[in-house]
Amino acid sequence: MKHAYMRYIALATLVLLVAGPSMAFSLGRAEKTGGTDVAKSSSPSGQASDSAGMAEATKNLATIQYSFREVAQKVLPVVVEVDITQQSGGAQAASPFDWFFNQPNNGRSPQPRIQQGLGSGIIVKKSGSTYYVLTNNHVVDSATTIKVKLSDESLITNVKTVGTDSRRDLAVISFTSSRDLPVAELGDSSELQVGDLVLAVGNPWGFENTVTMGIVSALGRSNSQLSSNTDYIQTDAAINEGNSGGALVNIKGEVVGINTWIATPTGGSISLGFAIPINSAKKAVEDFISKGKVEYGFLGVLPGDPASDTLPGVGRDLKVDNVKGSLVLNLFKNSAADKAGLLPGDYITRANGIDIPNTNKLIQVVGDLLAGRSYDFELIRNGEKTKVSVKLAVRPADGSDETAYSNMWPGLVVFHANDDARQLPGFSDIAKGVDGVMIQGAMSGNNAQDQSPAAIAGFRPGDLITQINGKDIHTVMDFYKAVNDKSKKDVSFKISRQGTDVTIGMSR
Repeated sequence: MKHAYMRYIALATLVLLVAGPSMAFSLGRAEKTGGTDVAKSSSPSGQASDSAGMAEATKNLATIQYSFREVAQKVLPVVVEVDITQQSGGAQAASPFDWFFNQPNNGRSPQPRIQQGLGSGIIVKKSGSTYYVLTNNHVVDSATTIKVKLSDESLITNVKTVGTDSRRDLAVISFTSSRDLPVAELGDSSELQVGDLVLAVGNPWGFENTVTMGIVSALGRSNSQLSSNTDYIQTDAAINEGNSGGALVNIKGEVVGINTWIATPTGGSISLGFAIPINSAKKAVEDFISKGKVEYGFLGVLPGDPASDTLPGVGRDLKVDNVKGSLVLNLFKNSAADKAGLLPGDYITRANGIDIPNTNKLIQVVGDLLAGRSYDFELIRNGEKTKVSVKLAVRPADGSDETAYSNMWPGLVVFHANDDARQLPGFSDIAKGVDGVMIQGAMSGNNAQDQSPAAIAGFRPGDLITQINGKDIHTVMDFYKAVNDKSKKDVSFKISRQGTDVTIGMSR
């Protein structure tokens, strides 16, 4: 009933805007006379009916208007302007966030300079006289000074950075005040549906306390340039430079998202705005306050999506074609996954009861889970469903030994090479008549020391694997069964390289 009521109001609004009151409510009924449709003239009773309809529509529209007004009055005081300065050493690198500072170089040689920028933030917690403001990492991560302007335009200068996290583009800053300031009410972003009304609140282009309205255009959007740890809410509510870190709220005035970025060719809003779901930020806020950083759960695998155009034949060989999930391409030795018995070639379909449609979702779900606790992972192994309980670790820092390619097994990405694969972009070099498991790549890092065992052993893209430990390899499932055979510490690969047989050995 609620959705039907909202559709009626939206329709009434559209009719009023397009047709005008007289046209909207005085057309009367159509009757047939001699085969021709004729509009029946309005009678006094019809005019009375039209007037009643107009009054009812106006009343309903007024109710909606007052509702929006109440939401704005509730949210505006908890959204602040975040003013920052930063010292730049030269030209800025290209970034999806370049529109935030809007500081072109104009062809001059890069010179160190002080830049000013602004964004928005949301007061999300109070502890004594300390207030915590949630914003985007890209708003404050390189700031030398931070100031906060409240909705009444009072300026606060004693602002500290509590913690920043680039993976989710979130940050928390804090300030102290003897005033009793309101705190935002956080909603449940998992309840959002496409078509829901939302308001975006922030400080676009420095215009403080701006409210724009739209709907939820889509859910679960991803952007690999920004973060694989977050799926975004897409909205057509106008979002512009300065809205970053501001609130996306529902019609109850609850914060359901943090406005973060826009897709635009010009730097201005074209109804493609994106917000981080508030459910992705709740744990981060607590981690920032208690630990100064966000802790992510760590499984210890290198996952991927076995799409037909990137890893042809893999889904078919592993009997997971048309099954949603994420493939364990490689795993890190002595990681949580390794200790729990996960294997390369496992296809994860659920984690902690949550469906895993793709690799991005696996990364997000695992990152949200608590380290030190055990969770069930449902998967398909060698075509059979099974379940593994994994006690997650804390995600180590990038570049640590735990995440080094040298600690990865087996360090190979393979696919099924045949004449069908030759038709796909990037695979045209496969020789005609070939049918078997081919190496797409051997994992290696950014330096000579960070190489997987496979890269060190000398595997090359295009190598065709014919045998492993004397067993013939025809499918990707054959490959994973062989490399997962822990009865042998040393693994011998027989490969065909440009028509020449080569034997390569690796130790686990």
